[in-house]
Amino acid sequence: MIRNQWYGILDAKEIKANKPIGVVRLGEKLVIWKNINGDIHCIFDKCCHRGASLSAGKLEQDTVRCPFHGLVYDATGRVIEIPANGKNTPVPERFKVNAYQVKEKYGFIWLWYGDYNAELPEIPFFKYLRKGFSYGGFSEVWPVHYTRAVENQLDVVHLPFVHGNSIGRGHKTLVNGPVVKSQDNLMTFYVHNVKDDGLTKPLKPSEMENYKDYFSLQFQMPNMWQNRISRDIRIVAVFAPIDEENTRIYLRFYQRNLKQPVLKQVFNRLSNIGNRYILHQDRRVVLTQKPKKTELKMKENLIQGDAPIIEYRKRRAFLKGEINSNDE
Repeated sequence: MIRNQWYGILDAKEIKANKPIGVVRLGEKLVIWKNINGDIHCIFDKCCHRGASLSAGKLEQDTVRCPFHGLVYDATGRVIEIPANGKNTPVPERFKVNAYQVKEKYGFIWLWYGDYNAELPEIPFFKYLRKGFSYGGFSEVWPVHYTRAVENQLDVVHLPFVHGNSIGRGHKTLVNGPVVKSQDNLMTFYVHNVKDDGLTKPLKPSEMENYKDYFSLQFQMPNMWQNRISRDIRIVAVFAPIDEENTRIYLRFYQRNLKQPVLKQVFNRLSNIGNRYILHQDRRVVLTQKPKKTELKMKENLIQGDAPIIEYRKRRAFLKGEINSNDE
């Protein structure tokens, strides 16, 4: 995982009032809860006393009580009460577990995977979608590392082969470019696939004039993707890492054409049918890829059309401190 980044990890609707939830994210077992003020808290889901799962315990005000021996944990992961020792007995410093900073925003739960910071950076949700859009969505688990799931959405070469009867209709196998533009941790790539007439060679990125007129997609590090279908319709995917071999994908359909409450809810829900079908076309192939996790250097022979994947791998390696420059 990449340190000091905001990761989308849950749909906010998964957090229920007055009940802790246990999840595995970023390879760690976590317990998450919402206090009476609506603040979200997250600590390790393992009691430091005898290893019981805290998510099976009870919430009490702004704390969670272990179901085994009643130890009480605050939002920082520190034990503030050991019932067997009595309320007036100080709790030793060693009675604590790690905690993460988490926030609820834009309908997701975000986890700051890194060092504690009193002034955290802005959550990097796509600015265009922050107001005026409604959405419908679903989630599912894929048995692959999140890098494989991400790279599938950066792959502009596979469309006519994996999605031949859906978004890849027209058998446009020749890939011009694609043009990839990055600004900090936001990558935008412009796609222009055409039918192969047997005579034309694909244009290099530098040869693509007016590339901004073409279809485009975006990826926001570390785990969020956007399909910019039109000004009023977008599809967003958040790839929540579970562990080294599993990823939960949250897929959402955003639109602002329909305003009437009932109609927009029905329309947003109906969008799940087509989006699930397309996602499962991807799933069928991605689950066959080996290894389950990708790296900057691995035994794959990449081509010009893989430019977004290459850029993603470089940026990820740079943020992990594996290379000194994003251009290496």
